[in-house]
Amino acid sequence: MIRTILQLPDPVLRKVSTPVQKIDAEIKKLIKDMFETMYDAPGVGLAAIQIGVAKRVVTIDATRGDDEKDPMVFINPEIVSVSEEKDSKEEGCLSISEFYEEVERPSEVKVRYMDEKGETKEIDADGLLARALQHEIDHLNGVLFIDHISKLKRDRVTKKFTKAAKVNKRVAAAG
Repeated sequence: MIRTILQLPDPVLRKVSTPVQKIDAEIKKLIKDMFETMYDAPGVGLAAIQIGVAKRVVTIDATRGDDEKDPMVFINPEIVSVSEEKDSKEEGCLSISEFYEEVERPSEVKVRYMDEKGETKEIDADGLLARALQHEIDHLNGVLFIDHISKLKRDRVTKKFTKAAKVNKRVAAAG
């Protein structure tokens, strides 16, 4: 089922997500819905909080174009180490539609997580996967990618999305 992706300035996006205690039918359904929603958007990654579920679940598919899909699930992910080397790339977010900005992040990360079977794993990631993991884990901690840009730019985009949300609310109410 495709779910609605929350948009800035929705305060839910600032909530810190709680760890998943057990991987049951509800979590498996959530993961399935997250992939459907992410692919439909389309996006590279999605954190459960972006669809209003405050659980530490992330879906990512860092493949490009016609490459075969490689859906990945990270339950209770945590960054255990980062490289000293950083790189700056343009980022966007499904919760901040059509806004892109350069963000500097470590170029490599090691992440510990649980897979869908409940097994603890670690992954060493670089490139787009490393960036996506950092971006989505930020979401689980109530952090948005705009928190990594200048205050002036962040204030400008927040104001723009707050204004758009008010207009959309009025239009819906007038319905």
